[in-house]
Amino acid sequence: MNDKPDQETTEPEASPEEGWFHLDIHPQVFFISAALIVFFVAGTIFFQQYLGDAFQQMQTAMSKYAGFFFIWTVNIVLVFVLVLLAGRFGQIRLGGPDARPEFSTMGWFAMLFSAGMGIGLLFYGVAEPMFHYAANPLTEPGTTESVRKAMDITFLHWGLHPWAIYSLVALCLAFFSFNKGLPLSIRTAFYPLLGERIYGWPGNVIDILATVATLFGVATSLGLGVQQVNAGLDHLLGIGQSANIQVVLIACITAVATWSVIKGLDKGIRRLSEINITFAGLLALFVLLVGPTLFIMDALLENIGYYVQHLPELSTWNETYEQTEWQHGWTIFYWAWWIAWSPFVGMFIARVSHGRTIREFILGVMLVPTFITFLWITIFGNTAIFIEMFGSGGISRAVQDNIPVSLFVMLENFPLSVITSSLSIVVIITFFVTSSDSGSMVIDIITSGGNPNPPVLSRLFWAIMEGAVAAALLLGGGLVALQTAAIITGLPFAAVILGMCVSLYKGLSDYAAPQEFVLGERGKVREFKIKTRPPLDKTFGRRRLW
Repeated sequence: MNDKPDQETTEPEASPEEGWFHLDIHPQVFFISAALIVFFVAGTIFFQQYLGDAFQQMQTAMSKYAGFFFIWTVNIVLVFVLVLLAGRFGQIRLGGPDARPEFSTMGWFAMLFSAGMGIGLLFYGVAEPMFHYAANPLTEPGTTESVRKAMDITFLHWGLHPWAIYSLVALCLAFFSFNKGLPLSIRTAFYPLLGERIYGWPGNVIDILATVATLFGVATSLGLGVQQVNAGLDHLLGIGQSANIQVVLIACITAVATWSVIKGLDKGIRRLSEINITFAGLLALFVLLVGPTLFIMDALLENIGYYVQHLPELSTWNETYEQTEWQHGWTIFYWAWWIAWSPFVGMFIARVSHGRTIREFILGVMLVPTFITFLWITIFGNTAIFIEMFGSGGISRAVQDNIPVSLFVMLENFPLSVITSSLSIVVIITFFVTSSDSGSMVIDIITSGGNPNPPVLSRLFWAIMEGAVAAALLLGGGLVALQTAAIITGLPFAAVILGMCVSLYKGLSDYAAPQEFVLGERGKVREFKIKTRPPLDKTFGRRRLW
């Protein structure tokens, strides 16, 4: 038996930079994924006048018949990740015992948070708590209890569940890539279950599903972001709000994203992530200090306590006895959206998490961003509710009329509203750029056969495709179309997520199992050695086209 660990302690080798004009791809995954997406964009453009009602009917049907499956999936994932956090695998280091983190802790937090939820928090941070305060199926509107329940529902949608999904996917990819020497691709996570079949059509199907889900999940966020940019510019400059203006904005911001694509991971995404986290932090600090500070700090503690107390009850609620459809546009949409985003966010987090232990990884990816998210929602959501309950009001009506404008209506209640509204638009745009570039990088890694440093040319192609899909969804049905795309693409990938739980547990068990031991005094085990395995290829059929 070979006593030395094999290549399990090394990070996948980066291919040398060979300039822009080469294209390394996995032909089946790249072309089939691209064809499906182009077909959707073309169909939406040509038949957009028929799609509004169709998207509405599809969303209703998928939520009604698959809602329970989404709820089961996200709860199973949360329990599984918490078990890993507390269990015996926590000391395993991603990349092997001698691996060390590639990025600083602050830079790591900034990148994973920017990729994870940036645009969505800006879009829903004010609107969702206010929406639930004004109307939710569990309490009477406008009451003290409705405030608690509004924050509880919002925390449910943005709290431990989505970050547990991201943690699972990211941990799967990081472990099998950095510790087992497999390519950085979604199919990699299924090696313990599928074996060598991950190199064939079963693996291709998994990567195609991941590519389509990632692109539509990112496009949903880009669509929400550009709606809010349009609302902010209209609020400040009176340019109007329409799908055509939003398409123009998508084109302009996607063009800006090409700069980040060209600069790469360290100089592009990392720097922009740190910039937008800084700007977002300044915006939140301004609202905290100028707004009802004591009310916000009191509310943060109460919100978290209420969330912890009612988490099991609310996370398993499924409208069974009410026979209502409120969850269709909220909880089910969110669970599908996070699942559709998970290949993108999971792979991106895996890519930047080399050298972390599993326990450090889960704490960093799940608990820290969850607390920051709760802080953000409390600052903006409770401030809006305070204004509605004890101040000038008007925010609730603004949310009902036009969700994207709610943030700017709230900022009008404070000094320097023009400056803070302008800063908000800048933050949304920078989140848009980092999401677009991160998404295109992840999709390119998948469609290039697991190459951790994919070529610039194909990343530009996917960045343009993300903008095109976002524009097509806005033209074809606006917010309903965005929600429908997330649900439809999230459903098949939910089954993939459950398979990842089984595969990761099997992989970790095999990795940590003692293969040999040396008996010390009185027969006690003195030394364990990790199982070894034959070297595996680092790519999945990648081809150089030129």
